[in-house]
Amino acid sequence: MSDSPAESWRRLSAAQQPAWPDTGELRSVMDQLSAAPPLVLASECDLLRHKMAAVARGEAVLLQGGDCAETFDGLTADNIYGKIKTLLQMAVVLTHATALPVVKIGRMAGQYAKPRSSPVERRGTVELPSYRGDAVNAVEFTAAARRPDPWRMKRMYESSATTLNLVRALTKGGFADLRQVHAWNRGFVTTAEARERYEALADEIGRSLAFMDACGVDTSELATAEFFVGHEGLLLDYEAALTRTEPDDGRAYATSGHLLWIGERTRDLDGAHVEYFSRVANPIAVKLSPHATPDDVLGLIDRLDPGREPGRLTFVVRAGADRIRDVLPTLVEKVTAEGALVCWVSDPMHGNTVIAPSGHKTRLFESVVDEVRGFVEVHRSLGTHPGGVHVELTGDDVTECVGGGNAVLEENLHRRYETACDPRLNHTQSLELAFLLAEMYRPLTSPVDVRAARTRRPSASRTGPR
Repeated sequence: MSDSPAESWRRLSAAQQPAWPDTGELRSVMDQLSAAPPLVLASECDLLRHKMAAVARGEAVLLQGGDCAETFDGLTADNIYGKIKTLLQMAVVLTHATALPVVKIGRMAGQYAKPRSSPVERRGTVELPSYRGDAVNAVEFTAAARRPDPWRMKRMYESSATTLNLVRALTKGGFADLRQVHAWNRGFVTTAEARERYEALADEIGRSLAFMDACGVDTSELATAEFFVGHEGLLLDYEAALTRTEPDDGRAYATSGHLLWIGERTRDLDGAHVEYFSRVANPIAVKLSPHATPDDVLGLIDRLDPGREPGRLTFVVRAGADRIRDVLPTLVEKVTAEGALVCWVSDPMHGNTVIAPSGHKTRLFESVVDEVRGFVEVHRSLGTHPGGVHVELTGDDVTECVGGGNAVLEENLHRRYETACDPRLNHTQSLELAFLLAEMYRPLTSPVDVRAARTRRPSASRTGPR
């Protein structure tokens, strides 16, 4: 077995991988992907790692968002416009409120595979393979549709390339102009249920832009935006086929996306996913459920960030609104005492999923907001930096999450329930979350004070077996 970064994981147990019925077809697809151009460049990944280091030091904030699961049918210009527009609108609000740069990462251009709690789905007496995302099989409940098809990974690559081309054109071609984004936000505030609550912040942003104009500030750079993409690095055959090694320094990169994450179901310290991602130079994130222990987290640091490099490792905490204030403090304290400078990010979506009376999976907007609030409160009490948020959202007016200022009611979930997997915040709910986040972040101390508080914290030793 080769010890190269693209192959060393094969000697270990790989969770959540499809049972490909034809290994010959799989090899053919992997051969083609191995010869294909990279989707992202090593230099772009290095730039993002540099920016994530600023998040870890308390000098920037992360905003990551997009579909729960991308679909091939959903690959339209309007869908991409909507997600980019929503993230840019949120970022402007957070930038002004925090007075910090916002690192923007789309949950897109690769989010086509999903882990499942069971390898099979049963309906009545019929049992078929579970739907694992469009990269593996189709959602229709038929034997033909649910058969894992490796050629879908080739289509995922092509779809991701298409998405990236449009993302780059939009963010560099004037779509991201700050004045246009602010005008969009003014339109949201005008029609928002809580208009008065958000109007003051929108007015502040407007005055700031007017002040720059009056001072003759060159604002040409405000017409573009740096934007990165990421996805869960679930399908290891796909990630391995797109691994590229830089000839000058021999560093390997996963070129399927800028930042990739390891899910809660695949973060086994001795598993194939941790092995693969320990060997590539991208910035890496790991999802942590309430079941994650301090020893789990410290072990992940040892495996994924042995050099303790700021910006290399991000922990995305998905504890649930009812548990975040109990679970998070110990993890943050142990990591801080260890001297590791990681990024802490809140995923307020996955721990707050409920089933509505109609049978739809949904999330209560108020629970989403409360988990983020708890996340910020914990970091504020510990003198550490709440690095940002990772949310599932869309730019469309879907009815998948319940609540918000212009409330989606449970009885209306069926009207535009369009997600391929889990419920997403719609455009209005996403912008409302941004304005509420702005209120939470504004009382925070400066990055200098955060770092000073961190250095004053008492040391602690690891506990339990490693």
